[in-house]
Amino acid sequence: MTPRLDLIGLITDDMAASFAFYRRLGLDIPAGAESQPHVEAVLPGGLRIAWDTAETVRSFHPEWHPGQGGRRIGLAFLCEGPAEVDELYTELTQAGYAGEKAPWDAFWGQRYAIVLDPDGNAVDLFAPLAP
Repeated sequence: MTPRLDLIGLITDDMAASFAFYRRLGLDIPAGAESQPHVEAVLPGGLRIAWDTAETVRSFHPEWHPGQGGRRIGLAFLCEGPAEVDELYTELTQAGYAGEKAPWDAFWGQRYAIVLDPDGNAVDLFAPLAP
């Protein structure tokens, strides 16, 4: 059997803050999930994303600590077009989320920007540049 990517896991210190951020990006996170130690949501195509509190992870892996620089994972969200990259970056940074790299036209042919979620994870926003 060939392994199949089934779940992307995020470790957070604050479920409510993390959910507020990812709901702004369109993820359908169950209502009232903020008080749970483990939460999952199904993404289009069946891939799942899950959140665990740092406390939950330490309950079965006491030696766990955040990776270098505190980052725990990076995610990339495909936007409808270059303008949406700019709009979403502006919306998120005006809402108080840290912008790590303002939108730019990347040499590989995409409009690209990076914001940080409440736990410091890099979240890339990208769209192909018009041909």
